[in-house]
Amino acid sequence: MTSFLDPLISFVSAHAGLAYLTLFLAALLEAVPVVGSVIPGSTIILALSALVPGGDLKLQWVLLAAATGAVLGDGSAYWLGHRQQRKILNTWPLANHPRVVQESESFFHRFGTWAVFFARFVPPIRAFVPITAGALDMPPAKFYAVNIPAILLWAPVHVLPGVLAVSAFHDYFGVPHQGHLGKHLWILTVVAVAIVLGVTIWIYRRRQNGVVAEAKPRA
Repeated sequence: MTSFLDPLISFVSAHAGLAYLTLFLAALLEAVPVVGSVIPGSTIILALSALVPGGDLKLQWVLLAAATGAVLGDGSAYWLGHRQQRKILNTWPLANHPRVVQESESFFHRFGTWAVFFARFVPPIRAFVPITAGALDMPPAKFYAVNIPAILLWAPVHVLPGVLAVSAFHDYFGVPHQGHLGKHLWILTVVAVAIVLGVTIWIYRRRQNGVVAEAKPRA
């Protein structure tokens, strides 16, 4: 992986426009069924985000490129599933990955609409849940109501760790970098993680309460 990332980082650091395009494509391809399970999209995004503290890339454009790619990737997969319905799950190349397809279906049935949210943070089913949501006839309004907020959290959760790690490295060794970026990003990271954890706990408790209510004998 290092032999692949090192020349990529060196190249895109000298060509900012291509760096943003690479981020966009990495996020988009990561959302494509089957392809997303082999493309190291998250690793590429994390690696390129490390160029932000040195001023090679701008944080806002990195976040925008990653989020836009994810929205288009998830949306394309969803609409393909929505149009083809369940038969798409038994068609090549998905038919060659029955275990992951089954896991994505089970994940969807277990969490319902919120599966679209949680799948954004769980590889490799991240690349299969959007098309599964479409194949199982999830309404578009429900899909996007959960998918877009998930991506808006997913992007900073993937980008900020690389930015913070390099920013901390620069601070420790006295390497000049752009402003006091790290201090502000720590706050954003904590908020993003807190939101993800809060939603996860809320969904878990809600489901547990539902199970308990169903288990109670009726009078």
